[in-house]
Amino acid sequence: MSSNPLPELRLRFCTHQAANYACKNYHYSRSHPCSPRVQIGVWEGSRFVGAIIFSRGAAKALGARFGLEQDKFCELTRVALSKHRHPVTRMVAIAIRMLKKLNPGLRLIISFADPEQGHVGAIYQAGGWVYTGTSMPSQMFVDRNGRKWHARQASKTGKAIMFNRTLNVVKRGDCTKVIAPGKHRYVFPLDDEMRAAVAPLALPYPKREPLDDASVV
Repeated sequence: MSSNPLPELRLRFCTHQAANYACKNYHYSRSHPCSPRVQIGVWEGSRFVGAIIFSRGAAKALGARFGLEQDKFCELTRVALSKHRHPVTRMVAIAIRMLKKLNPGLRLIISFADPEQGHVGAIYQAGGWVYTGTSMPSQMFVDRNGRKWHARQASKTGKAIMFNRTLNVVKRGDCTKVIAPGKHRYVFPLDDEMRAAVAPLALPYPKREPLDDASVV
């Protein structure tokens, strides 16, 4: 018997503050995705180790290629975790069950792995997600501190309107424009009909780099 047993794993819906803390401290983007969101906190014993966040994602038409309206799919936008002992795949599987129970009409979850971060989608491969290739290359803006911003996060004036609110964003004139490669796209069907629909789209999983950590996205 192990002298150092695994702590109890607990997932439950968490506050905006907890999810925001996880994103800002544990995720490479250092950003919290836009609402609407489903935010699920992860605890090992009494220690908060991060959050798993589902949202509508960046593109309204993301589900169009699967024949889905916006209320029938969502994106797994953040797996923001500090050091932990339980497998990430188990955490994500529990989070998906919680999401499905909360939103029984959902039919598909989409997520992306960023090759620029050295990610190939190891946790999605381990969880049996369907790999459907890469997204199109995208225009990015690099600020003076070297941080990359998506085109929708930058504007000529430094202002943008999102969800009927005016927000401060990065000024494009203060940045260098670059083209980022496409991201690996994975999908997870939530019913048998959707599973059959995405099966023909399945491609071989991309290979992991030798130093890639299976605990990262």
